[in-house]
Amino acid sequence: MKRDPQLPEESPEPPPRPPLSSSSSSPPGQAEGAELAAPVWIFGYGSLVWRPGFEFTSRKVGFIRGYSRRFWQGDTFHRGSEKMPGRVVTLLEDCGACTWGVAYEVRGEQIAASLEYLNMREAVLGGYDTKLVKFHPQEKDAEEPILALVYIATPQNPSYLGPASEEDIAAQIIVSSGCAGHNIEYLLRLADFMRYFCPQAEDKHLFSIEEALISILPCLYYTEEPLEETASVPQKSKG
Repeated sequence: MKRDPQLPEESPEPPPRPPLSSSSSSPPGQAEGAELAAPVWIFGYGSLVWRPGFEFTSRKVGFIRGYSRRFWQGDTFHRGSEKMPGRVVTLLEDCGACTWGVAYEVRGEQIAASLEYLNMREAVLGGYDTKLVKFHPQEKDAEEPILALVYIATPQNPSYLGPASEEDIAAQIIVSSGCAGHNIEYLLRLADFMRYFCPQAEDKHLFSIEEALISILPCLYYTEEPLEETASVPQKSKG
């Protein structure tokens, strides 16, 4: 399960995948559409890597610098409930770190539609704010970083849970589920993404939680097939 902790120099050739971008704050929700010139890039580092839920023109696997991914955000809708909140990821400012994910390019009518959808999914229901970050595509021949929109939950968010041990996070994930499915699926799909698309990259936090969960459920089994299917070109999703 472990992999080289160094930033990847090159990566395997996964199924057709698409393109992303610098860092400054931006107001949440639909306001970004008016401020960003087309095309717009949207960086996903959680469920967006396998289920964007909006139409896009292209996508790229890559990373952003200065942030670590953490299962510190509570979820009472998508992967949990009010009585039993789930654990989903957000980003923590961390100099020297990087977070891998997928950047989606949206153009034309896709821009307003995608931002409206994400405003509900990430800002209203998820409790995330928006920022602009520099996205570095995985391809070795990629040009300069791409400016991309990213959703981040902060400690000021009412659903923010903050740090906990990997074992406690895994135990909470095991008993939580919401409208989008079980919290276990969320964790394993994210681990699958890292394992399949970014095998040279390290995400100790993510894989430690996965190991803790598997130690609790030793018979747990999952497959990469769903990931391969969703890793293809531009798609539509009902969210």
